[in-house]
Amino acid sequence: MKRLLIPFFLLPIVIQSTAQSQSEQRPNIVVILCDDLGYGDLASYGHPYIQTPNLDNMAKEGIRFTNFYSAAPVCSPSRVGLLTGRSPNRAGVYDWIPPANEPKPDGREQVHMRREETTIPQLLKKADYATAMAGKWHCNSMFNSSLQPQPGDAGFDHWLSTQNNAFPTHENPNNFVRNGEAVGMMEGYSCQIVADEGITWLKNHSEKNPKQPFFMYLAFHEPHEPVASPDSLVAKYKDVSRTLKEATYFANVENVDKAVGKFLEALKTLSLDENTLVVFTADNGPETLDRYPGASYSYGRATPLRGMKLWTTDAGFRVAGIMRWPAKIKAGQTINQPVSSLDFLPSFCNLAGINPPLNLALDGINFSPLFENKKVKREKPLIWAYYNALNEHHVAMRDGKWKVLAKLNLEKKYQNLNDQNVTEIKEADIVDFEVYKISEDVAESNNLLMGNARKKAKLKKKLRDNYLELLNDSFLWTVK
Repeated sequence: MKRLLIPFFLLPIVIQSTAQSQSEQRPNIVVILCDDLGYGDLASYGHPYIQTPNLDNMAKEGIRFTNFYSAAPVCSPSRVGLLTGRSPNRAGVYDWIPPANEPKPDGREQVHMRREETTIPQLLKKADYATAMAGKWHCNSMFNSSLQPQPGDAGFDHWLSTQNNAFPTHENPNNFVRNGEAVGMMEGYSCQIVADEGITWLKNHSEKNPKQPFFMYLAFHEPHEPVASPDSLVAKYKDVSRTLKEATYFANVENVDKAVGKFLEALKTLSLDENTLVVFTADNGPETLDRYPGASYSYGRATPLRGMKLWTTDAGFRVAGIMRWPAKIKAGQTINQPVSSLDFLPSFCNLAGINPPLNLALDGINFSPLFENKKVKREKPLIWAYYNALNEHHVAMRDGKWKVLAKLNLEKKYQNLNDQNVTEIKEADIVDFEVYKISEDVAESNNLLMGNARKKAKLKKKLRDNYLELLNDSFLWTVK
């Protein structure tokens, strides 16, 4: 199932010859990504205790999305999907990526976002954007190695990153690498370190290239384990928490909010605020408390959704989504249309005045008409295929107001697809469908499969067709 891959530098990029192509009219773009943040973990999304005034204000000054979806219910594929605008299965990233140390039976030691993939920063650089990232990378198994692409290879001019989580905790992490050079222990908390790196880069960029637009990707480690939070913030939540660890988790989310507030204030101080689109979201749903020995601080909430991280019900990948752009976005909006991180690439290209390569198979759409209160049409549904799901359903589809789930009759779960196991997966029957009117039943509690047979048959066929198209276009690793 190897596909003919054309190197990125040979793909045509079309630059729009409109007024929008003038750099002073194109927005700066910032994506802020949290790790394992629950749909209900922010005050603006209903948390009764956690204080997130900066993010709440960001929502009041822009758009709060109620149906915002990540590209996967787990970290690595979600990040690959965000950066490429394509289902991560097409890139061969099916589950979280462990560091490579020795060959594994399923070939997972090889997994990475390959050079053949086209990313947002690569495209925006073609449009004369400066690019930078700080935070969690988790798009390869060989971090800071010439054997696999690194953030710089993916198009970032400047980067400060870790392969996976902050180590040993969020406090005083010692595993950051800056532009290929290990930094050593850094004082402070990870989200503040990441925000400070972004601010420092912004100051230098605005001094040297004040008219050049920029794209920045800030990928916080919080509130993923191992959790650590400032004592002063933990003390605020002791009276409303069941345990000290829960108070520490609540404080962890507020620390993220403070980091976001610091960054937004820097944009204002540098006079970059008005024409900067800032997007805040998360990579997947919240971790399940004590699912593994190191998850003892995982008190995230998916309320009112069903499931958690690693599930294909909505709690696995419906996440907070907030966008603010004073020059273009009317304040105080709540938008219920489904939007996905897969939409970032085509949307950002549109805002930058360029078109993606013509032969690039994208799964996202341009959502920028939403900024002017217009409808957007999604020609094909959102589809997820996660072969290691904690719930029984491996495949999920969001199609307008409908959500459809299906099982594959596989004897075991898979964390990677390769030339040895793909036959079994291809031959697996798609069974046990469930259908929900998700626009009204957000908890996916009322399976409507028995009613309106014609409509349900149409939805089942659509899931089947889109899943099989995705499977047939999924990249396979070769077991060595």
